[in-house]
Amino acid sequence: MIDLSAYGTETLKNAACIYKNPLQRLEDIRDFVLEGKAVFSFPNARLRMENQLDAASGQKANYVLWCPEEFPADLFVRWQFYPIQEPGLCMIFLAAKGREGEDIFSPSLMPRAGEYVQYHHGDIDAFHISYFRRKEPDERAFHTCNLRKSHGFYLTAQGGDPIPDADEAEGPYEIAVLKRGNEVRFYINALELFRFKDDGVTYGKLLEGGKIGFRQLAPMIGEYEDLEVWA
Repeated sequence: MIDLSAYGTETLKNAACIYKNPLQRLEDIRDFVLEGKAVFSFPNARLRMENQLDAASGQKANYVLWCPEEFPADLFVRWQFYPIQEPGLCMIFLAAKGREGEDIFSPSLMPRAGEYVQYHHGDIDAFHISYFRRKEPDERAFHTCNLRKSHGFYLTAQGGDPIPDADEAEGPYEIAVLKRGNEVRFYINALELFRFKDDGVTYGKLLEGGKIGFRQLAPMIGEYEDLEVWA
């Protein structure tokens, strides 16, 4: 993993690691919550995620895997990522809560099964950052990372994606997000790709703490390890 000093002396000042998960075996995700259908395996001693349903099923073939922990408003999260197969797309949700502050697993909220509209126009609020965007032809032609805020489908920031195509990739790539106050920053291998300052008005209220989830679009296959959260 990259030395934390690469992210700047102020980024993690006085922070401590509050959650750590190697994602190396099934027991490491035993308490995680899957929405949609997916296949998990560990052929390289790290979490491999792939769709169970055929990609021809469209949005129904996509899925989200939630970490069960509730995290504070200010945090730094990072993990190691390996692209194995494309086309597809990867995404991280963070600060996810019900629109009235409910836990996202509250039975009072509408069921979710991996279809994107349930996450951006359902009854939860969250930031969602997409990276390794290789699903559609225009995404494969021009690689970007996008930050959206929901409720709604607000594109709030965008930056270039330095990760090469899967057949040329040499992982791991360290993906990291800093959320502090009203600011969100996104990094790959400690290179800052975008930052967004939220005024709490234009795109809805400021988002506080909440849950973190990993999403993939079929037929993407990706591998993950060494998830850390600092606060």
